[in-house]
Amino acid sequence: MASFSESLSFIFFLVICVLAILGRSSGAGYNVRFKSSKWSLAHATFYGDESASETMGGACGYGNLFNNGYGTDTAALSTTLFNDGYACGTCYQIKCYQSSACYKDVSFTTVTATNICPPNWAKDSNNGGWCNPPRAHFDMSKPAFMKIAQWKVGIIPVLYRRVPCVRSGGLRFQFQGNGYWLLVYVMNVGGGGDIAEMWVKGSRTGWISMSHNWGASYQAFATLGGQSLSFKITSYTTKEIIIAYNVAPSNWNVGLTYKSKVNFH
Repeated sequence: MASFSESLSFIFFLVICVLAILGRSSGAGYNVRFKSSKWSLAHATFYGDESASETMGGACGYGNLFNNGYGTDTAALSTTLFNDGYACGTCYQIKCYQSSACYKDVSFTTVTATNICPPNWAKDSNNGGWCNPPRAHFDMSKPAFMKIAQWKVGIIPVLYRRVPCVRSGGLRFQFQGNGYWLLVYVMNVGGGGDIAEMWVKGSRTGWISMSHNWGASYQAFATLGGQSLSFKITSYTTKEIIIAYNVAPSNWNVGLTYKSKVNFH
């Protein structure tokens, strides 16, 4: 016969299981929080001018960075960090390190990865080919670079680390494609900022796996017109899964952005 303490422990275990199931079904996922990484050494340059107009668009597909909430605190990553686009949306603290150009009263600045800095094999990796593998390099927007160092120096050594992305509101889904092909750009991703896998569900379908297109975009070759759409997303870093139910109404259309109420942390 089980003791009172054993029975109480079993009841407590059942309660925890029920709460976990309820959390997953409501879109809360596993409540995994992304934790900052250790500091590592890299270098940073900048591109464009003070308006950051040249940073708009970019390989991640975020389009107008002002309209979509990223602003000028952005950077293009070398291919070593870009990870075939899976690093889109990740966030980094960057601080100038051991350079006369460093601003002494600035600890760091925080940027979001929105673009790729491609290799330049015509130049040596230590003399112009800054983004050549296996270098870890940040090609920052000029406004972001100017927060930590004097821009005239051109290139600086930096310390960097991944940090949680702090976003206001839920995930945003920008639709492209046509009646037989849905292409979705996922934006405003909190927590690790990255996406590993994604599924779409119409009001008359089961869950349909979406393939990674490029950057922050995922695609499904399916006829989904006239159906309200839900999405299931897995974080690349934490493996947390969240579900955004009924993100888009049945009369959804391409070219529009739809907001959800859930996000990673």
